[in-house]
Amino acid sequence: MNTIRIYETDSHARRLQARVLSCEESENGWLVELDRTIFYPTGGGQPCDTGTLGGADVTETLLRGETVLHRCTAALPAGADVTGEIDWARRLDLMQQHSGEHLVSGLIHARFGYENVGFHLGADLVTIDFNGEVDEQALQELERAANEAVWADFAPHIWYPEPDELAHLPYRSKKALTGAVRLVQFGDIDLCACCGTHVAHTGEIGLIKLFSTTHFRGGSRIEMACGGRALAVLNALCAQNRDISVRLSAKPVQTAAAVARLASERTEAQQRAAALEDRLFALLAQDGQTLRFEPPMLPESVRRLADAMVRANEARSAVFAGQDGAWHYAMADPSGDLRGLVKRLNAALQGRGGGKPGFVQGSLAASRTDIEAFFTAESCSMPDPA
Repeated sequence: MNTIRIYETDSHARRLQARVLSCEESENGWLVELDRTIFYPTGGGQPCDTGTLGGADVTETLLRGETVLHRCTAALPAGADVTGEIDWARRLDLMQQHSGEHLVSGLIHARFGYENVGFHLGADLVTIDFNGEVDEQALQELERAANEAVWADFAPHIWYPEPDELAHLPYRSKKALTGAVRLVQFGDIDLCACCGTHVAHTGEIGLIKLFSTTHFRGGSRIEMACGGRALAVLNALCAQNRDISVRLSAKPVQTAAAVARLASERTEAQQRAAALEDRLFALLAQDGQTLRFEPPMLPESVRRLADAMVRANEARSAVFAGQDGAWHYAMADPSGDLRGLVKRLNAALQGRGGGKPGFVQGSLAASRTDIEAFFTAESCSMPDPA
């Protein structure tokens, strides 16, 4: 007996009475088949429904061939009449995302001729992949058009056309279809083969927000969210922007300009600090040491100190900056090859790094005593140039 799939004709049915046709134990619960169901199984890019059935939790709904199965946390005896209820908040969210995706894909197909080649409904955002490029200006125009369709609040038309009618309809589909084909039409915006659940009117989508468009596999990947999910993301972004505006003493609509000024000031400060460091490094290098231990500093600073030492001494020089257990190092040699030395150093002292013959850098986890002992074992406090 084929299960009657109520979700195909009534996506807003939340409760049902059904009879259990079979129940078999599985690895993660019991797989229950019903004579009718409102639970949508995973497919077509849309995740499945969850909920309750006969007092058990439905953790997954899946298709096995043409059979809809409900993975339950308890066994339900065959022949029993049971009450089921879907997680409506989850179903509404998924319908908002899926119907919103149809509107966006239809608009892009009509405007550019691009095909939707990938659709992923993630935990926060929806991603849609197209086989052509969509730039930022087009994204804004598409967002406006998609929301105008939401505000128009019209009902989609969902039906199984007869084969003769189907043959003459310009519907979108990712693959060639045979047999009965279910079509979903959103006005003059989109006509697509689809097995998923959709809103009864576009107004139920609430809001469509297109967040970004990026190059992806020769085309574009668009990130979007609809309805309650879009509202949650926008609220999080607004809360974050309010926090930034307070920290920067800037109006919420001026935070980008404030951050740009802060970044410019930071760049200027870094340049001044680097110039002061270079003067300090030149003074330090004059003492003739070829092996130095310094307090923690950035790897770039370690490199510049090693460069200053090798210029001042015209001899192989090394700098270790940090503390026992966590050192950044840099070694420079005006004429030799350091690669063999750095391999032995990394092997002996839990290090990682490398570079060119005349310059190497990296990090290691050892004590200063261990480092000094290593160079002593290499025959001198700092090995002679090769």
